[in-house]
Amino acid sequence: MVLLAYVLITVKSGSERDFLKEISEFKEVVEANLVIGENDVVIKIDVEDIVHMDKFLTEKLRVQPDVFLTTTMIITEQIKPKA
Repeated sequence: MVLLAYVLITVKSGSERDFLKEISEFKEVVEANLVIGENDVVIKIDVEDIVHMDKFLTEKLRVQPDVFLTTTMIITEQIKPKA
């Protein structure tokens, strides 16, 4: 089973680009975007299941020193996935 989710991330001011480059190397990250708005970075992750998602979020992402806040949105259905 594949589980997809978007994670909205707020990081320490000034660290956005370096943070984006660093986390884009994680195998779970299939898309990484720098955004303007309430959050600084939006990533799309692909994991095996909810246990793997929890492990990724708690042991890889949220332990990054520049992370201030994350919001995770699990994708339940895709109508038009990117080709």
